[in-house]
Amino acid sequence: MEEFNRSPHHTLGVEWEVACVDPESGDLVRSPEECFGIDGVVPELLTNTLELVTGVHTSSPGAVRDLQEKLEHVRPIVEKHGKKLWASGTHPTAHWQDQELSHKSHYSEIIERTQFWGMQMLIWGLHVHVGIRHEDRVWPIINALMAHYPQLLTLACSSPGWDGMDTGYASTRTMLYQQLPTAGMPYQFQSWEEWSNFQIDQQRSGVVSHIGYMHFDIRPSGKWGTIEVRIADSPTNFTELRAIVAFTHMMVVYFDRMLDDGPLPILQPWHVSENKWRAARYGLDAEIIIDRDTNEAWVRDELALWVERLTPLAREFGCEEDLRQVLTVIEQGAYERQRALYKAGGWMDAIRDSYL
Repeated sequence: MEEFNRSPHHTLGVEWEVACVDPESGDLVRSPEECFGIDGVVPELLTNTLELVTGVHTSSPGAVRDLQEKLEHVRPIVEKHGKKLWASGTHPTAHWQDQELSHKSHYSEIIERTQFWGMQMLIWGLHVHVGIRHEDRVWPIINALMAHYPQLLTLACSSPGWDGMDTGYASTRTMLYQQLPTAGMPYQFQSWEEWSNFQIDQQRSGVVSHIGYMHFDIRPSGKWGTIEVRIADSPTNFTELRAIVAFTHMMVVYFDRMLDDGPLPILQPWHVSENKWRAARYGLDAEIIIDRDTNEAWVRDELALWVERLTPLAREFGCEEDLRQVLTVIEQGAYERQRALYKAGGWMDAIRDSYL
C-alpha cells in the first residue's frame, strides 16, 4: 500500500520535458551528457529529452522562475554542441526508429512490454504537482479535475504534427500516450482505500513492478504528498508555461477548498472520455460537455469563465498575472500557430518557432 506523505500547504512543483534538435535539419539529437550534472535536470525515456524539475514552490511565479533558471544553465551547454533546445507535445517529422533509448532499466522494461506502442512515445509533456493535506481528499479532487479535462488540455495542446503530416488533432500526444496499458484516464476511485487495493491488485498481477509505472493522466504521488496533473502537452514558450502552471495549480486549490463545503462535481465516465477526445481533436474549438445533464459549451468560453472564477484565489497566491496569460493563449493556441506555420512554409518553420 502506498503511503501518502501529507502536504500541509498547496505546494507546487513542475516537471517540463524538452528536447534537443539540430538547428539545420530540425531533427531530434542526443542531449549533451553534461546537462545532467545540473541540479534538477534529469534524463527521460529517450536520449534526446531533458526533464527540468523544479524545487518546491508556493505559486507559479516561483516555479516558472526556477524553470527559467534551469533553462539558462542548460542552454549554453546545448548550444556549445551546435544544438537547440525545443519544446512541443510531439515532433512533427521525427521517426521513432531513429531514436535512442536512455540507459535506465525501467525504460527498457516499458519498451519490452509495450513493444510497438512504447516505441512510438516521441512525446513531451508538462507535469504539475500540487500538495494535498490528506489522502482522503485526493480522489474527490482528481475526479473533479477529470470532469474539467478539456479545460486543462486545450490550453496546452501543442502537437498537431506527426510523421510529416497534420493529423487533424490539436493534441496528437494525448491520443498516442493512452495506447500504453498503464496510461490514460484514471478510474473514478471513491476512496484512498480503493486506490490502495487497486495498487495491490496491479502489483500482484504483475501489471506494474512499482506504482510509478501507472501513467494515469492525473495520479496521486504518495512520495511527495501531491496530486500530479499530467494532461498538458509540453508548452512551447513561457507565456504558455505560465498560463498552464497557474491555471492547473489554482484549479486544484479551488476544488480542495470547495470540498470543505460538500461533494465535488463529477461527470459520468463516458462524458469524461468524450470530452478528452473532443479536446484532443478540436483543441480550443471544442464544444464540451459541462454537467451531468449533458449540457454543452464552447471550451474557449469556459476557460474565460474559469479565469474569472479563479482570479480571487490567484490574487491570494500571487499568480494573477500568470493566470491571466490564459486569456492570451486562448486567442491562438500553440497547435493553431504551429498549423498555420506548417501551411505557410512547412514543418521546419513550426519547429523553429518552438526553440527555447
